[in-house]
Amino acid sequence: MLTLVRDAELYAPEPRGRQDILLAGGRVVAIAPQLPAPPAAYNADIVDAGGRRVIPGLVDGHVHVGGGGGESGFASRVPAITFGALVSAGITSVVGLLGTDTTTRTIEDLVARTLGLRAEGLSAWCYTGGYQTPPRTLTGRVRDDIVFCDPIIGVGELALSDHRSGQPTLDELLRIASDCHVAGLTTGKAGHVHLHLGDGARGLELVRRALAQAELPARVFHPTHVNRNPRLFDEALELATSHGVPLDVTAFPPGDDDDDDVPAPIAIARALATPGFPIARLTCSSDGAGCLPTFDANGVLTHMDVGRPATLLAALVDTAAALGLAAALPVFTANVADQLRLPRKGRLAVEVDADLVILDAQGGAQDVMAGGRWLVRNGVQVVHGMFERPAPRASARESR
Repeated sequence: MLTLVRDAELYAPEPRGRQDILLAGGRVVAIAPQLPAPPAAYNADIVDAGGRRVIPGLVDGHVHVGGGGGESGFASRVPAITFGALVSAGITSVVGLLGTDTTTRTIEDLVARTLGLRAEGLSAWCYTGGYQTPPRTLTGRVRDDIVFCDPIIGVGELALSDHRSGQPTLDELLRIASDCHVAGLTTGKAGHVHLHLGDGARGLELVRRALAQAELPARVFHPTHVNRNPRLFDEALELATSHGVPLDVTAFPPGDDDDDDVPAPIAIARALATPGFPIARLTCSSDGAGCLPTFDANGVLTHMDVGRPATLLAALVDTAAALGLAAALPVFTANVADQLRLPRKGRLAVEVDADLVILDAQGGAQDVMAGGRWLVRNGVQVVHGMFERPAPRASARESR
């Protein structure tokens, strides 16, 4: 399909002003203030953006595509994420992972669900491993998983400072990080360790020791949930500023007043205002379909919420309201793509993938395109996952 988007207020993510955007073959082929209409014989789809803001599709680097949870018995396993939940939030690229449960949730299923999202129309990758140490793998070795399995780009989410983690030693962390780094060099993939940070008092101590002892570059360690409490966030800001460690903040859903997390828009604003902070290494993710538990002092679950992809777009809207869209947008698009080594994602420029979102006046995803195909039009999902479509009425023969 040949598509011409006219009169877009383009953020690519940098502000480009009013532009026309021509898309063909799943890529952006031209951007200019005024492009000629394609010949009628091409039957192009011409969309008038009417001066609305057009942004790259969001890149969500942390989603439990097969569902997370399980910390309160088998009934607490969170259902798998749906295609519609992602696209309605303007997410066109996603990275799936396992968390606490790597026993009833498997790497095999994670890879299959990742490939399923690709078949439905999204760009999707995943991590090998999960909370535990040594990591669960597909081939038996972390390095081989990354090198030989196309969707696998690193290890995650390996848990630190959490009573549910595998309690890795420094040597174990360094060995995993080394395998990731070398596999990334071999393949051009992200090759990093996506680290779940819990509420434990040790915080980022193990990462700090790894940086002091080994020659591995700081980008190989990718902590997430760093805004889960003020103490951890302060430590993360210091480590990023002093060592260049990339940080991923979580778009936690709004909770009770006594929740201890630092809301993503506040965390992003603080990071961007910190002198010496490596702005290009700050990202935000949703933790979609992940379990967001609260435990008492004995490790007993007292409350559970669930991560939702919609919180990522909501965090972008709130951050843009405070800082402006130009400052906020890279944290949800280009920075994520760069950290994940996905050069055709997170930007709108000639030769990148045709993933874009037309925002409505409130910042919602009015229209969403992935790979040159419209998935949402005028706020209505027009492409559905296989099991999202209304089931056809069974014939008498089929129902017997």
